[in-house]
Amino acid sequence: MNTHSEILLQLEGVRKTYPTGEGPLEVLGGVDLVLPAGRSLALTGESGSGKSTLLHLAAGLDAPDAGSVVVAGQDISRAPDAERARLRRGVVGLVFQQFNLIPSLDVAANLAFQARLAGRLDPDWQRELTEALGLAGCLHRYPEQLSGGQQQRVAIGRTLAARPRLVLADEPTGNLDEATGDAVMALLLGLVERTGASLLMVTHSMRLAGRLDGRLHLSAGRVA
Repeated sequence: MNTHSEILLQLEGVRKTYPTGEGPLEVLGGVDLVLPAGRSLALTGESGSGKSTLLHLAAGLDAPDAGSVVVAGQDISRAPDAERARLRRGVVGLVFQQFNLIPSLDVAANLAFQARLAGRLDPDWQRELTEALGLAGCLHRYPEQLSGGQQQRVAIGRTLAARPRLVLADEPTGNLDEATGDAVMALLLGLVERTGASLLMVTHSMRLAGRLDGRLHLSAGRVA
């Protein structure tokens, strides 16, 4: 398991501006963030504060205009798309509010999908995840046959099956009722802890944010 002394994610002076019809819009105005291995951090702030943009930069889905984004010791700020994609396959796991399951694959195949891409499919670990997530009874169902809570469990299991070192989650319980969201959150935190990964999670819920090790609040693209 990773030690807390290792820094898995570090952002320094990160800036991001997007063009609009009314001129440039600064979404992030010089953000710093440090996330050690084995720790969890909630990213909070009002809509439009830059939370999702920051998460996308951390995932290498976009590049900053200025500043640096370092993931597992690698500066991805100016890395080519292929290199950032390789990092997402092998180091970073993403959990989105929309689930993003593959409709033509059953639960078992969806769970194995990311691990196969990463070349790290471990049948024993997949069985352990399946049991922990309460999915053993629906492995041969398809996404459309699942409840929202079950789909999110599959999405979390698919991410963790590849044993990512850094898990980035954007409102992972936003589409769920409170009870189901709490159950999914407990599973996510427990499984991240067991794998020794780090977690950065965007959430509007102060209650859920309080369950993580720390919190970073954004306001108008800056750390408040």
